[in-house]
Amino acid sequence: MGRPMAKNLLKAGYPLIVHSRSRGPVDDVAAAGAKTAASPRDVAAQCDVLITMLPNSPDVELVALGKNGIIEGARPGLIFIDMSTISPIVSQKLGKALAEKGVKMLDAPVSGGEQGAINAALSIMVGGDKAVFDAVLPIFQAMGKTITLLGPLGFGGFTKLANQIIVAGNLTALAEALTLAKKAGLDRELTLTALGGGLAGSRCLDQKKPNYVNNTYNPGFKIDLHFKDLGLIAESARELGVPIPMTAVVQELFNALRVKGRGGLDHSGVITLLEDLAGVRE
Repeated sequence: MGRPMAKNLLKAGYPLIVHSRSRGPVDDVAAAGAKTAASPRDVAAQCDVLITMLPNSPDVELVALGKNGIIEGARPGLIFIDMSTISPIVSQKLGKALAEKGVKMLDAPVSGGEQGAINAALSIMVGGDKAVFDAVLPIFQAMGKTITLLGPLGFGGFTKLANQIIVAGNLTALAEALTLAKKAGLDRELTLTALGGGLAGSRCLDQKKPNYVNNTYNPGFKIDLHFKDLGLIAESARELGVPIPMTAVVQELFNALRVKGRGGLDHSGVITLLEDLAGVRE
């Protein structure tokens, strides 16, 4: 996700300094015109706005507060935007720690998958101070189409978790429906066309249709990552006292896929588990 987002910022004319533990994305973005840095500390020391896009809460904590982290290189007035999907509680903790160094933080997780990142069509869900949001809105507009300030720091994360409940549930419902149709002998492409034209139509159906038709589930967003998000949802739901019975079942289905070694599939690949159970997996 971070690589195409960075490229869109370059296309919009923003100078970039990039760093990653993985050399491939750094080299690719550098070839497109970005400068490189040796650590998050080095990035923070050279920029006015710093954006992170990382897998999980511990990764963001390490980059922000760890050795050679953002906090060691930050100057007062730095704006830190974390666009990862992590625990909103952790976002609030990081914001408090960084504020002591004069850093202003927004949490701004995204939805839209890899294709949305490539097309600069992401939905960006933002939590934080409105004045800071207004200052960086043009940066968000270079990466997304739907950009919403939801409230204080952490509210972007809570909104993204709500998004992930809906997406995981939708993909699992699609998996059950298409498996039923397959066992009944229906043509999958025709079935998807019919479903997409009625109330059962959805962005998930439209975007994932080629996966279902071709029976290939190359990752746009991996099952492993969505399973991580489902864990964050469960933690937040317990903290807030919110029952999530459907999501709990979906979480176990995603867990079963990981046990089967399918965590690297696209999250629409949940259908492969349902097809296994129904005895129609090719």
